Amino acid sequence: MSSTLATPPHRAAPRHPVDQVLPPGRLAIYGFQHVLAFYAGAVIVPILLANSIGLDAQQLIHLINADLFTCGIASIIQSIGFWKVGVRLPLLQGVTFTAVSPMIAIGLSAGGGTDGLLAIYGAVIVAGLVTFLVAPFFSRLIRFFPPVVTGSVITIIGIALLPVAAADAVGGAGPTLDPASGRNLAYAMGTLALIVIVQRVFRGFMATVAVLVGLVVGTLVAWALGDAHFDQVGGSAWVGVTTPFAFGWPKFGVAAIISMVVVMLITAVETTGDVFATGEIVQKRITQDDIGRALRADGLATVIGGVFNSFPYTCFAENVGLVRLTRVKSRYVVATAGAIMILIGLIPKAGAIVQGVPHPVLGGAALAMFATVAVVGFQTLSKVDFHDHRNVVIVSTAVGLAVFVTVQPDVSKAVPGWAQIIFGSGITLGSITAIVLNIVFHHLGSGRGPAVAGRPGDSVRLDEVNRMEKDEFVHTFGAIYQGPSSFIENAWERRPFSDTNDLRRAFQQALFSSSTEEESQLIAAYPDLGSDAVAAGTTGLASQTEQASLGLTHLRDAEHDELGELTTTYRDRFGFPLVLSVRDRASFDQVVTEGRDRLENSPAQEHATALVEISRIAGHRFDDLLAGADPIGTARTRGY
Repeated sequence: MSSTLATPPHRAAPRHPVDQVLPPGRLAIYGFQHVLAFYAGAVIVPILLANSIGLDAQQLIHLINADLFTCGIASIIQSIGFWKVGVRLPLLQGVTFTAVSPMIAIGLSAGGGTDGLLAIYGAVIVAGLVTFLVAPFFSRLIRFFPPVVTGSVITIIGIALLPVAAADAVGGAGPTLDPASGRNLAYAMGTLALIVIVQRVFRGFMATVAVLVGLVVGTLVAWALGDAHFDQVGGSAWVGVTTPFAFGWPKFGVAAIISMVVVMLITAVETTGDVFATGEIVQKRITQDDIGRALRADGLATVIGGVFNSFPYTCFAENVGLVRLTRVKSRYVVATAGAIMILIGLIPKAGAIVQGVPHPVLGGAALAMFATVAVVGFQTLSKVDFHDHRNVVIVSTAVGLAVFVTVQPDVSKAVPGWAQIIFGSGITLGSITAIVLNIVFHHLGSGRGPAVAGRPGDSVRLDEVNRMEKDEFVHTFGAIYQGPSSFIENAWERRPFSDTNDLRRAFQQALFSSSTEEESQLIAAYPDLGSDAVAAGTTGLASQTEQASLGLTHLRDAEHDELGELTTTYRDRFGFPLVLSVRDRASFDQVVTEGRDRLENSPAQEHATALVEISRIAGHRFDDLLAGADPIGTARTRGY
């Protein structure tokens, strides 16, 4: 009797968590949570726009419902996808804040009201088409949008929107504006304070809906005191469908279209960042094709927005954070949230309730949100190499011009009509300035890069560093580490360096990628703290400068003896000197206290701690080289 081996049944590869379809109940709960986290940000754009260009209450209600309806469609397109449209990740789509100020400028230049709205829709539709068409090629353009550009633009957006929030906080534009009203101030500051308290006291989901809590509680208080009115709710229908071109046929203006195309290019950079961030959260590799699909979805959603009486769309970063927070990775959760928003968008009474939010309450919430946008810009700018004076010029000029036209909007009247759209918006002018200056400084002609070592007038530039032979490189940067030159040589192997931050990272990587034996030789080369050799300068100028910064080269006899006893005990116990970055300590007493605490550690832990301290010392020495080469630029980048 022969036996045969049974062939195991074929098993399908397990689905990635992104593609898993959860049970209906969980889909509904998680989807509604996304809607709650998203809702305040979704409805605030039509409210701000309507208040600024003079639309009436019924028109605002229509805008709110159209916005929610189109948000739902856009989110389903992005998360579910079809053909080459939609990135198929849990990304919710919403109206971009980047477009608020340019849309207000477009609307006001066209006379405000419905005419202004039609001019906005014309620009939105064309910008959406352009985005859809350029999506496959955007990865080639992204080099024109480095952090110095995107950081400037995001900072400008936050700064330029703050006056809009401030106007709402004091009663809103028009006859309701009353900066002297204590009641308005109380509503605005109370709403802002509540948002801050919720974010301080709560964690998790409650912290993500702090703005929504502030809006709801602030509105309820105003209603109880007779300052919030919902007269429009009773007259609004339970069901209503937003129809294409409900306000009329769009108007197409060249300047308005250019302005909105710039906005979409900027939001394309933001979308790219959100896609990569989401891919990292859900552990799915992002390819160039994924970016193209995401941007096509942005473009298509923006065209649909222009047709269905809404605005430009992009991925909402707030909900990216919610995916990280909840660890629910299924894209069908976001698709469910989209379906919920479509349903809400078909209920005009929901829009009428939102329309009843008092201006000061909205202004208080907007102050928090728009200032947060500016902070995101600051974070992006922290990645910029400001030792390169070109970047200082780009950011300062772009931000300066943006604030100029934001504070003095009538300056647009001094330029021809075709340029008034650009000069009428701080975001548009600042964005174009940052993009153009980045091209001029970094892409046209040949630059020598920032000064990284030497003295003013006789400094070493970055391109010269990239051409250096090993011996010259070691001679120039040898003082960054004490003792053996192998670490500097390893850094040299990592050429070419794109900027000073890249050069700094090369020294750090050289340190932490070395062998244990090399690390031990390096640690042993550092002098004892407060030693006579350091004070005499025989251990090198760098060590003398560091220890002199805390007075360790001029200690009183008692302090000298106390520190000498500590360093001797430490060396006897571990076999190497006590290494400590004194520039990161506030006093002699702190140095002694930390040294004594470290005596209780294991040799392995102290070996690792010494390397961290050496890295800190090297960072300060690198900064000294930069300061010596470019003292003016360093003064601009260092805090005092």
